[in-house]
Amino acid sequence: MNKFILLISTLLLISCKTETDAESSAEDLADTTAFQQKLKIEDPNYALDAEARKYALNWVEYITAQNEVQKLEGATVNEVMNNAGAIAQIMESLKKSVPDSLKSVAVEARLNVVDTKARLLKQYSGKQEPDAEDIAQTTRELHQEFNNLKLQMNEIFLKSLEDFEKELDEFEENERKQDSIRPEKSE
Repeated sequence: MNKFILLISTLLLISCKTETDAESSAEDLADTTAFQQKLKIEDPNYALDAEARKYALNWVEYITAQNEVQKLEGATVNEVMNNAGAIAQIMESLKKSVPDSLKSVAVEARLNVVDTKARLLKQYSGKQEPDAEDIAQTTRELHQEFNNLKLQMNEIFLKSLEDFEKELDEFEENERKQDSIRPEKSE
């Protein structure tokens, strides 16, 4: 009789253990699937204008950060998680190394946001139980904020209204000179 009770107890323990394993296996499969999905980044990549690009090409940290942001576009959540520490270091280095020609309050504000998003990404990736959606969302936000940084860099080199007016005045003056030099056609 004792052997029979022991046998039934053992079978119950094994079946309970199997159900628990099946449930955790299903959760692991869902997590694995979520972490293997490619990120959907729908924001267009903004290009730097010629003047801003000239300065950015001499800024090594910017080039490195740009390459990392481009890699995010085709990455899986798992790949982002694995690179989150490096991304955070790169963005911190970017923030600390702004060349004088690109320093402005707006650019430094964008750099702070980019650095913060990279740190959040690192924090979410380092959790004991990371959430794939948090990581994906923060990655999309980091990509968007890097584009906003590029827009701010472009705006540094936009001409002011006074510059446009001066250029327009010079153009009109040149047109008048050209008109006065041209001989009139006789009919």
